[in-house]
Amino acid sequence: MNWEDMRSLTTVDEIEALIGRAPAPVLMKQISALDEGCQAVLARSPVAAFGYRDADATSTTTFVGGRPGFARMLSPTRITFPIPPAACGPVSLFFLLPGVGEVLRVNGSVTTDAVEGLVIGVEEAFVHCAQAVLRSRLWQPPGPAEPVPEVSGDGPLSRPGVAAFLAAAPFLALSTWAGDRGSDTSPRGDQGSVARILDGRTLLIADRKGNKRADALHNLMHDDRISLAALVPGRTDVLHLRGRGAVTTDPVLLQTLELRGSPPQAALLVDVEHGALTTSTTVIDARLWSPAAHVRQGEAPDLMMLATEHLAANTAPRFVLTAVRVIPGLDRLLRRVMNRAYRSGLRKEGYADGALREVRVTEVRRETPNVVTVALEDGHPFDFRPGQFFTLVAEVAGRPVRRAYSASSAPGATRLEVTVKRIDNGVFSTYVHRKLRVGDRLAVRGPSGTFHPQSPAEIVLVAAGSGVTPMMSMIRTRLAGPDHGRIALLYSSRDETEIIFRAELDRLAGDHPDRLAVTHVLTRRDGRIDAAGIRHWVAGLEPSPDAHYYVCGPEALADNVRTVLSELGVPGARVHSERFHSRPDTVTTEPQKLTVTENGRLAGTTVVAPGQTLLDAGLAAGLPMPYSCTAGGCGACTVHLTDGAVTPTEPDGTVLACMTCPLSAVTVDIRR
Repeated sequence: MNWEDMRSLTTVDEIEALIGRAPAPVLMKQISALDEGCQAVLARSPVAAFGYRDADATSTTTFVGGRPGFARMLSPTRITFPIPPAACGPVSLFFLLPGVGEVLRVNGSVTTDAVEGLVIGVEEAFVHCAQAVLRSRLWQPPGPAEPVPEVSGDGPLSRPGVAAFLAAAPFLALSTWAGDRGSDTSPRGDQGSVARILDGRTLLIADRKGNKRADALHNLMHDDRISLAALVPGRTDVLHLRGRGAVTTDPVLLQTLELRGSPPQAALLVDVEHGALTTSTTVIDARLWSPAAHVRQGEAPDLMMLATEHLAANTAPRFVLTAVRVIPGLDRLLRRVMNRAYRSGLRKEGYADGALREVRVTEVRRETPNVVTVALEDGHPFDFRPGQFFTLVAEVAGRPVRRAYSASSAPGATRLEVTVKRIDNGVFSTYVHRKLRVGDRLAVRGPSGTFHPQSPAEIVLVAAGSGVTPMMSMIRTRLAGPDHGRIALLYSSRDETEIIFRAELDRLAGDHPDRLAVTHVLTRRDGRIDAAGIRHWVAGLEPSPDAHYYVCGPEALADNVRTVLSELGVPGARVHSERFHSRPDTVTTEPQKLTVTENGRLAGTTVVAPGQTLLDAGLAAGLPMPYSCTAGGCGACTVHLTDGAVTPTEPDGTVLACMTCPLSAVTVDIRR
C-alpha cells in the first residue's frame, strides 16, 4: 500500500488549525539559561536522549550518559559531556530522572572549546510534562509484549529482531530539525507499542493530546528528516532508526491507534531508511531498570515545582519567585494537583491508568447452579488480553467491596463478561448471585495480570472448576481469528451439572474439530486429575515442540502439571499458571496502628481492626494506598515495610497490602 497517499498535513497553519497554539503559560516556562534547579537535575540524571546531525546532515538519536552527573554545566549557557564527535550544528536533549515522569529538555548548538572540547551552547530549556512516561509506564516492571506483527515487504523493519523489539517498546525519543533554526528531541510514550509497523519500512506513531507545543510537528513542516531511539523496559539494547516523517490525519490510520474508542488527534508516518539494534552501554551503566537507582523524593528537585519557578521568573517580579520557593507545602500541593490532572487527561484519551471505570450490568446469565456470567457495558470497547482479569467494585452493606475476576469474553468488544462462582460466605459472590440485577451499576478496574498467550503457537489448557474462565476468553479469541495453532483443553468439574460453558464448548469443538479438542474429567465419576492422568493426556495430544501450556485451578493441580511437563522436557518458560495468594490465617486479636509514608514523608495514620488488611484499613482512612486486583495477583499494592511485624512478608521486605495483616503497630512506605 502507498502510505504517502494517506491524508497528510503540509503547512504550519494546518498543524495549528488541528492542535491549536500553545498557551502563553506553557511558553513562559521556557528559560534561556540554566538555573540552579536545572543544575541539580543534571547532577542527578544518569542519561539523556540526544539528537544531532553530522556534517552530511545525517540525523541520529541516541542515549548518552551512564552515571548521574555525566553532563557538566560549565556556565548557565554551556554544558558538556562525551559528545559524539560527528555532532555539529543544532542539537537537542531531554534528561531523564529514573522513576520520575517529567523530563528536562535542552536545545542548543554544538560549539568547540579549546579546553573542554565539544560544548553545547544552551539556547532554551524547559520542563516537559510526564504524559509520555506515564503512558508508557516506563519505570514500572515490564508487562507482556504485544504480539509480534508479520512484516510485509523488505526494509529496515523486516530485519531480525526489529519487529519483536518494537512490539515491546512503549517509549522512544524523537528528534526533528527546522533547518538550521534549531532542533527538538521529545519523549513519546504509549500503551503497548509506541510505534506500529505498517510494512518493512513504514512506522505509525500516535500523536496524542498534550500541551500544544507540537515542536516536532512544526519542524516537520520545514524539514521531513527524522530520527528516533526506542527503549524496552528491562532490556539494555536500543533501536536506532532514521528516515523521513509526515503528519497524517487519515481516519483509517488513526482508527488503528484508538484506545477505548478514542483515536489520537494525528499520527506520524515514518518512512524508515535505516535501522540498527545495538546494545547500549549507557543503559547498562545507568541501571535504568533497577528500582534502587530510581530517584527518591528530595534527591532532586520536583520538576513541576521547577517549571513553576521558571514561570514565576518569567512573569512576575523577583520577590514573587522568592516567595514561591519558601511557601511551605507548595511542592506537595502542586504535585497532587498535577498528578490528578495527568490521570484525568489519560482517562480522556482512553488509557487504563488504574482508575475506576463505571459500568452498567446488561445481563446476568446462569451457567450452572453455582455460577453466573455478568455482562458489563459503558459504551466503550474493553481492551485487554485473553486471560487477564478485572477488579469489580460494588457497594455491599454500605461499604465498597472489591474482587478480581478473569474476563471470559473476547477482548475488543464494548461488552465485558466475567463469570462468578458463588463461594460459601463469600461477600461479593453472594451479592452477585442474590442481589445483582440488569441496570445495576458497578465499577471496574483493570485489566491486570500476565496470564495470557504471548505467541501464536499451539496452546494446551488445563483447568478445574471456575479456572476455565480465563481459558474461555483464550478459546473464544483464538477461534475468532486466524488459524495460528491447535487448542487442547483438559477440564475438571465435579459432575455434569457443574461444567461451566458446557454447551458452548461442545458447539465450538464441533464447529472447529481441527482446532479445538476438549476433554472433560468428572471428579465424582473419574476421581481427581493426578500426575499419571496428566501425563497420559499430554502424550495423547502429541503437542508441537513450541506449544505453550496454561493451567488455572488449585495449587495441587498446577504443581502436578508443572512436574509432569518438566519430566517431559517442556521448558519452564512455556508453562504458565494463574494463582492468587490466600489471605493470612494468623492475625492479631487487637487493633494495631498503621502509619503510611510516601517516599519517606508522612501520608497519614489509621487503625487496622482485627482481621482487616493494611489495604482495607488504609483505603477506609483515605490514605493514598496503591492497588488494583485486591487478590494478590498483580502486585500493584506492594509497599515497603519499614517498621513492625506483619503476616506475610516477602523476602525483600515488601508486602502485598491487600493480603497483609499487622501483628503489631507497623509503618509502611509507598515509593512512587
